[in-house]
Amino acid sequence: MMELIWEKYCILQGVTAAFFLSECLQVERCLCNAMSYFSSLLLQEGRCLYVILLMALYWCTEALPLAVTALLPIVLFPFLGILPSNKVCPQYFLDTNFLFLSGLIMASAIEEWNLHRRIALRVLMLVGVQPARLILGMMLTTSFLSMWLSNTASTAMMLPIANAILKSLFGDKDTSKDMNRDNEENQASLQQNKLYTVPTEMQFLASTEDKDLTEEKEVTTDTLSDLKKEEEYKTNIWKGFLISIPYAASIGGTATLTGTAPNLILLGQLKSYFPECDVVNFGSWFMFAFPLMLIFLLLGWLWISILYGGINLRGWRNKKSNIRADAEARAREVIKEDYQKLGPTKFAEQAIFFFFCMFAIMLFSRDPKFIPGWASLFAPGFISDAVTGITIVIILFFFPSQKPSFRWWFDMKAPNTETQPLLTWRKAQETVPWNIILLLGGGFAMAKGCEESGLSVWIGGRLHPLEGVPPPVAVILITIVIALFTEFASNTATIIIFLPVLAELAIRLKVNPLYLMIPGTIGCSYAFMLPVSTPPNSIAFSSGHLMVKDMARTGLLMNLMGVLLLSLAMNTWAKSIFQLGTFPAWANIHAENATSLLTAVENVTLSALNKI
Repeated sequence: MMELIWEKYCILQGVTAAFFLSECLQVERCLCNAMSYFSSLLLQEGRCLYVILLMALYWCTEALPLAVTALLPIVLFPFLGILPSNKVCPQYFLDTNFLFLSGLIMASAIEEWNLHRRIALRVLMLVGVQPARLILGMMLTTSFLSMWLSNTASTAMMLPIANAILKSLFGDKDTSKDMNRDNEENQASLQQNKLYTVPTEMQFLASTEDKDLTEEKEVTTDTLSDLKKEEEYKTNIWKGFLISIPYAASIGGTATLTGTAPNLILLGQLKSYFPECDVVNFGSWFMFAFPLMLIFLLLGWLWISILYGGINLRGWRNKKSNIRADAEARAREVIKEDYQKLGPTKFAEQAIFFFFCMFAIMLFSRDPKFIPGWASLFAPGFISDAVTGITIVIILFFFPSQKPSFRWWFDMKAPNTETQPLLTWRKAQETVPWNIILLLGGGFAMAKGCEESGLSVWIGGRLHPLEGVPPPVAVILITIVIALFTEFASNTATIIIFLPVLAELAIRLKVNPLYLMIPGTIGCSYAFMLPVSTPPNSIAFSSGHLMVKDMARTGLLMNLMGVLLLSLAMNTWAKSIFQLGTFPAWANIHAENATSLLTAVENVTLSALNKI
């Protein structure tokens, strides 16, 4: 009897154990299925995030060259299972890259024939040689060149011109006499009158052309005080010149799509995230950014001129009016002499200027939005800004640099000599910064990886706390954050990192993505406070006549003015140009795709839990 009971008990225990084991296996299977999905999903997003953070670290620290870091997606995305190579590699040669390349080639041709120097000297001859006017002329010329050339090249071109003008402007004999005495007798005389030797910076400012010294005069206390103020004035004017050029280059680069790399990165990422978005092109961007650039440039000139004495209402300046009149006359002669050294305008310069104008006009008129452009004569979607730019620059490689003679065709004895074109390929290879092309491609590859891996959607899902922020406040905050971040990091790297976040934030706020992405793009060019912020700042700082505190105190207000002006522009004329008042249909498509992905994740979660 007991054996029978024990046998039934064992059978019951076995059945119960089998039942619980099967249930546990089923639950475990459901959990494994859910976890495997989530792990695969999060693993891909995490891998993409790892690549982006690694590249951001390398870009900020420059542990590798910027262009080499930009090549990392070609290696890491396929190996980590984020994107296949046939989707990564094409991102390095999008039509946006070729638009930028056309601008770089046009800049090489302008530099080849010194057209930029002729333009700069001509503008300075028109504005005058008073310090405030010269600063304005420098800023206008630099910003105009920076619209078409790189910011770094524009700064490097203008600084030698500024140095030559300033040396002639501060070449008065009285200052030279007091500043260039190095013998012991003069040192003792200065110490006896309780003066100190002039710093090295001031010795550089003083002209050394006139070696004949007049007889020594007794220096009174008032004269010495005035001389000290005069030297301080010269020092400030020198600093104002040096600091205005890189600032004007950074401001001018925002006016055109080809002016600086972040503008083109915005265009490329718009095509990646929002393929149906066609409101941003060369013409529409120019109509928005050019007025903003002019206003900012004017206010920046006023701030720099007031801060460094170019515009000064103090009466003590009138005491040196005769000396300054002579100095300004010498500066005027230096500008005229440099302009005359260029000689008469060559045929090559005229040809380059013609093609440069054609380059700008055709890009602007391709699709200006407010009227039909010339691209409407062709099939829709076939003609882009890249086609326009490359068409013009190809002509530079076979158009003759010397005026062709039609008599050659009818003279059978004429020698068959080779004619030099406006631009040779060897010159283009040497002068075009090809690393920027790779840098752009790396940014586009990162954007593609964020989109395909779902990282951008994942980031958007973490932006819930910002959904209650009013859009105008969001514009100001975004511009401030990016302007501060780009003070320590590359402009290109900054905008590559922030644009995917801004796109998803705009979807969360239900505002036009351009309302946040455009301020972020332009804001990363407003880096004025530190020498390491931009290459133009570094070039000006390397002259040895600027200190970090000079750039910090000048750049702080420049940053604030940029943020406020950009916010004003986005809430006024930009709304009509880019239709920022509504949530566009091309953004709705992206929002629906993101929502469907999040819904799929939620469904998998619920189904797994129901099985449990």
